[in-house]
Amino acid sequence: MSANSKKVAILVEDLYQVLEVWYPRLRLKENNIESPFIGTGTKDTYGSKEGYPAQVDFSIEDVKADDFDGVIIPGGFAPDILRRYPKIVQFIKDIHNQGKVVASICHGGWLLVSAGILKGRKATCFFAIKDDLIAAGCDYVDEEVVVDKNLITSRKPEDLTAFTQEIIKQLT
Repeated sequence: MSANSKKVAILVEDLYQVLEVWYPRLRLKENNIESPFIGTGTKDTYGSKEGYPAQVDFSIEDVKADDFDGVIIPGGFAPDILRRYPKIVQFIKDIHNQGKVVASICHGGWLLVSAGILKGRKATCFFAIKDDLIAAGCDYVDEEVVVDKNLITSRKPEDLTAFTQEIIKQLT
């Protein structure tokens, strides 16, 4: 890996949204951005809502925020499981506090709430959890992609092109 190469963690857990994990990973790879899958440590492979496997590269136990330039929090129902792991939540807080990219799509907003990083921030998410983001102090907007400094958020799989373009833009 060259000195200028970037590395972005993609969080995975059972019931992840398949497009929101794999599309960013493939687009990042096209741009020479390393994107390892990081899991909770309960398994080596997690299944999407449809059962599609994602084999982790590392457990959260084996990584630290200092090693990454950002994190992607995909949706599906995985974020509701991920938020139960204090080390996952702390990892997101640390990435955020270091001013690095925190990118969340769909139900990934649940982890932003748990990390306590939304107060006074502009963000979006899947409409079903917008009340959670608002209650956490977020200025919710219904847009394809919302960028507020190092925070990048989108609503749903149809927003993946704009979401991923913004991630790549901030990293390059």
